[in-house]
Amino acid sequence: MTIHHIEFAYPWFLLVALLGAPALYWSMRGTGRVVFSSLRALPPGGQTWRTRLAWLPDQLIVVAVACFAIALAGPRRGDNSSLVHRKGIGIMMAVDISGSMHAQDLADNQRGASCNYDADHDPTRLGAVKRVFSRFVLGGKGLEGRPDDAIGLVAFARYADTRTPLTLAHGPLVESARHLTFAKEDEDGTAIGAGLELAVQRVLDFPTRSKVVVLLTDGDSNVHDIDEETAIDDAVKAHVKVYTIGAGKNGVAPICADRGDGREALMQMPVSIDETLLRHIAEKTGGKYFRATDAASLDSIYRQIDTLERTTIKGRVYGRYDQYYALFLEIALALVVLSLAVRATVLRRLP
Repeated sequence: MTIHHIEFAYPWFLLVALLGAPALYWSMRGTGRVVFSSLRALPPGGQTWRTRLAWLPDQLIVVAVACFAIALAGPRRGDNSSLVHRKGIGIMMAVDISGSMHAQDLADNQRGASCNYDADHDPTRLGAVKRVFSRFVLGGKGLEGRPDDAIGLVAFARYADTRTPLTLAHGPLVESARHLTFAKEDEDGTAIGAGLELAVQRVLDFPTRSKVVVLLTDGDSNVHDIDEETAIDDAVKAHVKVYTIGAGKNGVAPICADRGDGREALMQMPVSIDETLLRHIAEKTGGKYFRATDAASLDSIYRQIDTLERTTIKGRVYGRYDQYYALFLEIALALVVLSLAVRATVLRRLP
């Protein structure tokens, strides 16, 4: 609610001003009137300036109540306004955590592949995905972040499970992504159909205008408990756009493995990505397929997705407000004190 460029944050509190009427009523009914059996007992010419102003303390209380109401309504004036406001969408990230994500072909170029690393510099494919996902959500390194979007996380290997449902609480979401680990040996595999289906179902849980799934995998789909075509059809029916990312180089990729003597060393593993399936998923759902062959290209892919999935609406957003509630609160308190002071002195009632 805005009146003469003054906006009220809680306009319904203006209704408190209506309490001024009963306040006036009870004040007027207060003591201070002497009952006479006949007006003839009073001296003539009884009108004085005090009797003419007898209503003043009561009216001061009424005005004070109105000022209290305005203070509660939160009068403020905005400054530094902008006419552009981002409108949030729903984004579900589906990440492959199968054993092949141990490969290190997406390692940071400065550090490179290594068998000796800490969690902050994880050179594996999964480590690279964690870092770029964090920047995609929170911003950094060319990414603006997605503060207005509901984002969630699904992990899949032989089975798919929800690690974080769609949420606007991005701190816990990123922390959940950082704790992603590789699938256990008995749960290894690549069930793209299951990962896609679960991501589609979870992105529908949140009431957003636009819904997107970003699916990243580095292998062939070799577990078909849920058929990929079924998952694609469900995405199409639900109007969910799917961006697919094939992670890894062509041919071979370095991986840290046991040499046979109990020590680990970098070795080469063959790379096989079902690009045909990933392209099919993207094309059928209106998304796009990307191939990440190193850390830089993975960053570039997320920047492209970040740009593609931006929606704007017109609206006025204020960066700073000048608050006026304190002024009206001070006026109200001053009027109450003045009313009581006047009532106790020059306009005192008897008895």
